[in-house]
Parts: sequence; C-alpha cells; structure tokens
Amino acid sequence: MKIFFRNIHLYLSLVSGLIIAVVCFTGGVLVFEKELEQAWHPERYQVAPASTPRLPLAQLTEAVRAYKPQATITGLKVYADPARTVEFSLAGAPGGPGGEQKGEDRKEGRPEGADRASEGRGGERGGENSKAEKGEGRGGKEAGKGGKGGGGEGGRGPTVFVNPYTAAVTGELNYRETFFFTMMALHRGMVGGPVGKLVVGVSTVMFLFIIGTGIVLWWPASRKVVKQRLQVKWSGGWKRLNHDLHIVLGFYSALLLFVFAFTGLAWSFEWFNKGIYAVTNSPMERPEPPVSALPAGTAAVLPATPEATPSTDDAVVAAPSAPALSADAVLVQARKIAPAAVYYALQLPKDATGSIRVATLRPNAVYENATDEVYLDQYSGSVLKSQTYEQRNLGQRVRGMFKPVHTGSIFGWPSKIVSLIVCLLGVTFPITGTIMWLNRLKKAKKKQRKLATAA
Repeated sequence: MKIFFRNIHLYLSLVSGLIIAVVCFTGGVLVFEKELEQAWHPERYQVAPASTPRLPLAQLTEAVRAYKPQATITGLKVYADPARTVEFSLAGAPGGPGGEQKGEDRKEGRPEGADRASEGRGGERGGENSKAEKGEGRGGKEAGKGGKGGGGEGGRGPTVFVNPYTAAVTGELNYRETFFFTMMALHRGMVGGPVGKLVVGVSTVMFLFIIGTGIVLWWPASRKVVKQRLQVKWSGGWKRLNHDLHIVLGFYSALLLFVFAFTGLAWSFEWFNKGIYAVTNSPMERPEPPVSALPAGTAAVLPATPEATPSTDDAVVAAPSAPALSADAVLVQARKIAPAAVYYALQLPKDATGSIRVATLRPNAVYENATDEVYLDQYSGSVLKSQTYEQRNLGQRVRGMFKPVHTGSIFGWPSKIVSLIVCLLGVTFPITGTIMWLNRLKKAKKKQRKLATAA
C-alpha cells in the first residue's frame, strides 16, 4: 500500500513541484507585505502629530483635487491614530490600469475605494477570482457595479495620502505598479491569465494530496522509528541530511501547509466559494444597499439597467433642495456611532439616490477586515441600515476568515513569523524531494548493474 501512496506522492510532486515552490516563495514574501510597504514608504502612512487640531476633510479633499484634478474621489479612510495620514481612494480612467484593478477588487469582494496596502495582501489581493469574497465588504454585484451606495466612475485608481494637519499630499500608491502586486500575480498565477490561475489552482489541489500522502509515508511502522522521524540527524551524510530535511521538517510543517493550500483554493475556484456558503447554509449574494430619500424637487436620472450609464439624451438632473452631507458631517456621525473605532472608511455615493457606507474597525476585532458597517442617508445623515461583524451570516464570517488564516495574520506577528518559516520550508520540499528521487534512481541502477554482472 505504501508503494501506491509513494507513487502518488512522487508523480504529483514532479508535475506540480515547480509551481508549488513559486507559490510558497511568493506567499512568504507577501506575509509581511503591509509591514514592508509601510517601512519602505513611511512618509505615506505616518506624520508627526501636531498640537493644532486636524484640518477639516473638506480642506483635505480640495488638496487632493488640486493634486489630481481629473480624478474622482470614491472614498476616504480616517484613522483614530493621530500619527496616521488620511487616505483618499480615487477612481481610474476607463480601460486603464485602474479599470483592471477595479475588476480585481470585484473578484475579491472588496469595497471599491478600500486601500489594498493598508489591508495587507490581496489580495491580495489580494486578493483577486470571480466573486471570491462576496461575503466581505460590499461584495458581489455591488462591488462590481459601484452599487447604489458608492464607487465612482471608471475603475479603481490610486490611493492618495494626505497630512491631516497641513493638507500636504505625502504620497501616492498605485498598487499595480508595486513589487507586491508582481508577487501577488505570480502567487495566484495571474501572469498567465485564466490559464495561469487554473494551473495554480490545480497545483494547489495536487499539493493537498501530496501532503496527505506524505503523512501516510511518514507514519512509522514501529515506535523505535518515531524518534528518527522527529529529529534531523545533522551529523549524518548529505544524503541522510537531505532525507531528514524532507521527512522531518515536512511532518512539522504539514498541517500549516495544508491549511494554507486549502484556504488558497478560495482564490482559484468559484465552486469552492459556493461550497463554503452551501455548507454553512448561508446566502452568497448580499442584498442591495439602501437608497437615500431624494429631497423635494429633485429628479434623479437612473439607468434602466445596472450595467447602463446615463446618456446625453437623458433629462437634466434637477438640483436637490437640500445639499448632501459633507464628509466632515459624515465623520462626526460615524464617531458618534463608533467612538472607539480604529479607523473610519467612508465610501461615497455615486448618484443622487446612493447612500454613504461607513465601515469601522473595533480595537478588539477578530481580524483586520472584520468591520462593522452602517449606511447613512446622504442628505439627512439618518441611519438607513447597520450591520455588525457578528450579524454577518455564517458563510460571510467563515469566508472572511480565509484571508487572515491564509496570510498568517490571524494572530499578529507570532503567526506571521511561523507562516514565513513554513512558506520557506515549502520552497525546499520540491528540491529535497527531487534529490531523494534521483538518489533512488541512481541506487536502483547500481543494483541492476550488480545483478547483471552477477548473472
């Protein structure tokens, strides 16, 4: 029976070993993406707190508009930390890099305007498969279309960082132009388009079988062998050392590698995500966001279909009798609702009926994107709808845990360090395994030559 499992382990490893090594290496690089990004560009994220109060968001908005006159501001993020900059999310030009990025945000189920760098990997990225994270952020159709409540025209553009005390623009982040986007694209096979993503997904499935068969092959036949399977014999020859590095370290890292591979399937296969919601008996689609009550005398031009946009033949939209709330007023309202939040992410409406979405993160949140959300009427500021993280359905909460588990950020720095070590070990296993296979082939050939000579 072990010969059967050894053959499965060997041939699957030979087919997918190179892909697995690349995925493990890039995954290790992405573990500390957030920390490295902020260390390389501290001016974007950190400022010296001033004794004077922060400037109004309206003044910061004007500074961003002066810096990017043609861009549309889709959202902003204000941190409670006085040493953090204010982050403005901009819409990109249709068909340009921003448009592509918007597609990636949609695939991750991330709210448009969310800053990928401040949330870590994507996506990576994160993130980054069709409808993969409908349970997170705005999700699904809404994130793709801008929804009733936000977005902006023309795709996702850069994030602009502004000093809240001086209104000076301190930096700009175009995620698609960064080193980490390249690593994420390699990690998920996006460099090869849909075929590349499929190859990575299939290789990940193979990796699960490789780990399973590896545990079967590791399992000692007697108690005397257990000690040998749990300790690396550093004093042995290079063949024995290579053997132990593969067998012993493979056993210690098997569980985490299995977890990383299993959660990684969520970014490769839509059926896997549907399975999460099916198993948890939860709806995958999120309801449309609420709409704002149009003031008297306002006539809104709305497209006939969600995909359509108003044409030049549409009637002119009448000016509302009451102005929409300013970002400062929304922030005041958000602070009343969640006074102890780590940050306040405001997603602005894209039309006259849209609502303002405010996402807040509690200091004791389960993970970085375990946010509470509230929708406000853009004219009156009244709460139209609210949902805490605990009120998300089970499928959304389970799916939301995949990213922090996959990236190793679930327990902060300790789990990230362990994840980095395990990922680096994952790079070595295809190499040590191949060496073991070549040594066996060489040994078998020598044995055949001896038998031939004896005959």
